[in-house]
Amino acid sequence: MIELRSVTYGFDDHAVLEECTLEIEDGEFVLLAGANGSGKTTLLRHCNGLLTPDDGEVLVDGVSVAENPVAARTAVGMVFQHPRDQFVSSTVGNDIAFGPENLGLEREEINRRVETALEAVHLEGRGDDRIDTLSGGEQSRVAIAGALAMEPTHLLLDEPFTGLDAPSRDSVLDRLESLSLAGTGIVLATHDLRDVATLADRIIVMQDGHILVDEPPAVALELLADLEIRVPA
Repeated sequence: MIELRSVTYGFDDHAVLEECTLEIEDGEFVLLAGANGSGKTTLLRHCNGLLTPDDGEVLVDGVSVAENPVAARTAVGMVFQHPRDQFVSSTVGNDIAFGPENLGLEREEINRRVETALEAVHLEGRGDDRIDTLSGGEQSRVAIAGALAMEPTHLLLDEPFTGLDAPSRDSVLDRLESLSLAGTGIVLATHDLRDVATLADRIIVMQDGHILVDEPPAVALELLADLEIRVPA
């Protein structure tokens, strides 16, 4: 479980998050919706210790993220809006192996995790491919595989469809649905709920650093007028 307890965060005297309290259960598929600048990315980055709250507390599986960020980053995988921002190697396999290597795992276990992660995103046998030769959709899937190789309980994705064409978007959606069905918790931040609302157990809506809505999809979609969020027809 991921818990945010009265989390407040800001910079330059500007509050980005204000008194955000939230619980995300294991195995849930959660959509974190809101216009650009609503606080979605900032909230996600608190969940695995990339940011530290000015006030309040974040816990993963009952453990304070501030006190044990390594445990949080092992349990909570993060996929950034632009996959290139998180690649550290030139080839697919080496990039996916980077996280497990930093956990100090044996080579046999690292290789197993890389192979399993590639299978999860349907990129089997592509470990030697250069990342800069891949399509946008393939790069997004490599970024997801890199997070999955840490074997997290939750996978956080920040606007993962940015810049993707329709086939690439469908491919990523298919992978996320499969992962969710297999028991991985998914938290997907987006300003566009089209195509993803049907996958969600819950929709959380943010505006100006506040959580405005936290409801099942059928209820939440009725409350989104005038919030600059694209909703299903």
